[in-house]
Amino acid sequence: MASVTRRLDILKGPKTERKTGCPLPALLFLCAWATGCRSDRVVAESSPLTKSPVVVSEFIFTQAPFKECHASTIVKLPDGDLLAAWFGGEHEGDRSVAIWGARHHAGSWSAPSVLVQEPDVPCWNPVLFVDRRGTLLLFYKFGRSPRTWSGAFRTSADGATWSDAVRLPAGILGPIKNKPVTLSNGDILAGSSVETALSWTCGVDLSSDGGQSWSHYGPISVPGYHHGIIQPTLWETSPGHVKMLVRATQDIGFICAATSDDGGHTWSDAKPTTLPNPNSGIDAVKMRNGTVALVYNASKTERSPLVLAFSRDEGETWKTPLTLEDGPGEYSYPAIIQTRDGKLHITYTWQRKRIKHVVVDPGLLSH
Repeated sequence: MASVTRRLDILKGPKTERKTGCPLPALLFLCAWATGCRSDRVVAESSPLTKSPVVVSEFIFTQAPFKECHASTIVKLPDGDLLAAWFGGEHEGDRSVAIWGARHHAGSWSAPSVLVQEPDVPCWNPVLFVDRRGTLLLFYKFGRSPRTWSGAFRTSADGATWSDAVRLPAGILGPIKNKPVTLSNGDILAGSSVETALSWTCGVDLSSDGGQSWSHYGPISVPGYHHGIIQPTLWETSPGHVKMLVRATQDIGFICAATSDDGGHTWSDAKPTTLPNPNSGIDAVKMRNGTVALVYNASKTERSPLVLAFSRDEGETWKTPLTLEDGPGEYSYPAIIQTRDGKLHITYTWQRKRIKHVVVDPGLLSH
């Protein structure tokens, strides 16, 4: 593994400046209005009879040295802090685009800092992941477009000091948008996909040695649609059995699902579910009680609304008890994790200008 060479100033960076005047989700509007203050960070105040399941709704930053941002990821660090990352620059695909990050410590987010900058090419789709040893990995892509990008990663013990970048070998892109999962046998399984002129198909990258080496399995496609699906989100339904949900083109119009019965080595064809998809990213997490939580755009054409849905039968049926955003514009590319206290942390793109962080207490939802 490459030696640690650089300390990035996100552990003790300046706190994000808070400003008033930011639109709030409809779910929290009355709370903010009643206090006479519209803030970029809202902690939901509820009476015993009307407890809101959204306990925090905030922007990770309100000012930044980049014009646009997208494709966030979030992880809980071993010390209890949160770390979020995203790509930001002049616009998606511009050579100025770098991987940025911020750390949530003692109740506030640090100012955004650069985590990765590649020379003369944009960076894409960061993915944060903590393995069973407690090592933090930051996967990302770099290249002029998704057709030609390559995969790389950095490692850290504390989220502040990072190794040099390690290039993934040819044919391995790593997790393309969503976090990997650690299977019951210890394997790390990452959802991957390719976007070429002739094919949009999914696959998985699998490591049985803690990320030292990787093997690719696929392709996974929807029969009749070679230009069809990308960006899997994964969970293990039972030991050795894995399910993926994937983003689909508008020709298909629905989130699609595929399954593996041998730990990700072979897969069924992908088939459309009943959940609409406007060719936009999704993410899911299997909660400790066995329920699967999914964040997605409930539309065939627009990246709004953004909703949170739950399944108690491994993704066969879904209930949608919470709308996170339903205004005009783009609310997209969610990432979701569950922390030890049972709460769900969700980050997503807010109008390509900011990254939103929402905390949901699933115990206050009827699902």
